[in-house]
Amino acid sequence: MKLRKLRDLEVTEIGMGCMGFSHGYGEIPSENYAVEAIRKAADFGCNFFDTAEVYGPNLSEHGHNELIVGKAVKDFRKKIILATKLHIATEEPANDGGVYQTLKRHLELSLKRLQTDYVDLYYWHRVNPAIALEEVAAGMGKLIDEGLIRGWGLSMVDVPIMEKVQHITPLSAVQNIYSMMERDYEKNVIPYCAKERIGFVAFSPIASGYLSGKVTVDTKFEGDDVRKWVPQMKRENIIANRPLLDVISDFAKQKNATNAQISLAWMLHKYPHVVPIPGSKNQGRILENLSAANVELTDAEFGELEKSLAQIKIHGQRRDLNAPAEHIS
Repeated sequence: MKLRKLRDLEVTEIGMGCMGFSHGYGEIPSENYAVEAIRKAADFGCNFFDTAEVYGPNLSEHGHNELIVGKAVKDFRKKIILATKLHIATEEPANDGGVYQTLKRHLELSLKRLQTDYVDLYYWHRVNPAIALEEVAAGMGKLIDEGLIRGWGLSMVDVPIMEKVQHITPLSAVQNIYSMMERDYEKNVIPYCAKERIGFVAFSPIASGYLSGKVTVDTKFEGDDVRKWVPQMKRENIIANRPLLDVISDFAKQKNATNAQISLAWMLHKYPHVVPIPGSKNQGRILENLSAANVELTDAEFGELEKSLAQIKIHGQRRDLNAPAEHIS
């Protein structure tokens, strides 16, 4: 796969979100299956893997996903870009002696689970307004200077928040929701990222699987599946958004590709600094998504697709800056 830049980090143009191996989509696969899936993605050519300390079947299994990812990539750790995220509870900096100390404590626990001595990209998973953003940015800068992380990022943020930290420790990336069904960030955030050399990492780029065309009104979401609350997955919206699937399906037939691949190819063509990280717990689906790198839209095809998309009203918006991170990414 071709490479893209998240400031100074070079990543494959499609990465892999690993959350589904721990929670969020119903019953999780075995650890061996998950490890094998990550290694197959690496063998395919993917070098960008995304996890978080919070991803786990329940609160008692904090770090579950990091343990899986660490085990999977330990033999080729130096060849990949590894991203993880932390949460900061309001009381933690006071208990730890400062924001930097909290950041480092969380990071050290993640490093142990990931079986590595550095993280390439370290995100603050959700901004907590009770904690000084500027102190987090400065703390991330110290971690970079110490060689414990190579870059840092924020998730689900808009331009005003990003502007507050750029002069302290420039962001390597922001990770926000983005797909054909969630395009609000095209107005300000994505252009700002391009101007500031910040990578835009798109989670849920296939809209929780809706854009694949495999979700129907009869699909049952079991266990902890986040799609139970995703507005686009309500029966009335599954039906109302059908015109979008019809457009994607037509292009998929023309390009001998799947709906999901067209959705990703559209994103790759549209912006050179956007990197989608589709997540799946199914090995076949993971390789299908990565194979979207081989589906290239011509300028004429992209223009036709954009024109069609502009005429379609989307029903049910998922974007919510206040949604709990464990429920959205």
